[in-house]
Amino acid sequence: MNIVYLGSGQFGLECLSALARSNHSIPLVVTQPPNPAGRGRKPKPTPVAQWASTHSIPFVETDDANAPQIIERIADCEADVIVVIAFGQKIGPELISLPPKAAINVHASLLPKYRGAAPINWAIINGETQTGISIITLAEKMDAGQILAQSKTDIEADETAGRLHDRLAQIAAPLLLRTLNQIADGTAVYTNQDHSKATFAPKLKKSDGFLDFTEPAQALTRKIRGFWPWPGASTEYVSKKTGKSVRVTIGGAQVVKLSIQPLVEPGTVFQFLNVVCGKDALKITKIKPAGSPLMNFKAFVNGRHTKLGDMFVKIDK
Repeated sequence: MNIVYLGSGQFGLECLSALARSNHSIPLVVTQPPNPAGRGRKPKPTPVAQWASTHSIPFVETDDANAPQIIERIADCEADVIVVIAFGQKIGPELISLPPKAAINVHASLLPKYRGAAPINWAIINGETQTGISIITLAEKMDAGQILAQSKTDIEADETAGRLHDRLAQIAAPLLLRTLNQIADGTAVYTNQDHSKATFAPKLKKSDGFLDFTEPAQALTRKIRGFWPWPGASTEYVSKKTGKSVRVTIGGAQVVKLSIQPLVEPGTVFQFLNVVCGKDALKITKIKPAGSPLMNFKAFVNGRHTKLGDMFVKIDK
């Protein structure tokens, strides 16, 4: 079949590579325009644009896939199926109805749970033990189409959003190929979602990662994993001796169970250099001070001369 691919993010590259190795053809890739990146803020093509360029596959960069000229370009490809993965734009009804066989989306959750832009992150933050991949038809309402296939996987106890992202991308590729083959031979089964069970995973903001140590340690460890590598679980470290502060991102931590909650303010560094939380405490293992690389907490402690009574304070929005 002719497959036109709409995508921008790294998440879809495993699927793109699998499509390129399959008996399907990719006459066109549609992706977002370059975005300013790095210290020089130079425009950087999306990962999908870079992939298409490397593999000599025609691609177009657009901020509106529903524009008449883009729809005409896709129509000229005589696409049997449109595949959308991590594209970053809403697909309109004209484009959805264009391919004769299907317009489908690969989504990183077990729909109807976690519709939206950040399903991997919110599944970890909310303490889910299982997630997966859903392949659905495109619908006018976000992530509400019919389910064609799903694959489940357990979320590992110490898994970050970054690591789960990469695992799910690998799971998605063979599932997509099986689904496309079923669409091609007419054996695909279309199952309606139970919309009453839908939950949502909104797009992340930088401020979502600002830690509040009045929360239980268990909730904070989930945020630390769920917000890594972006936006990062951030806080202000304040030295009791000097009063100086530095913004830090916590890259790893473990829950320390306490039989008696200390009568100190949450965020305080206390015995064994653990950090008091609203319930229990955090043993920080990895930390990234602003402008510095990720490091073991021991190296941070030695460099900052961390003492009892130092504080981790919520960032003022």
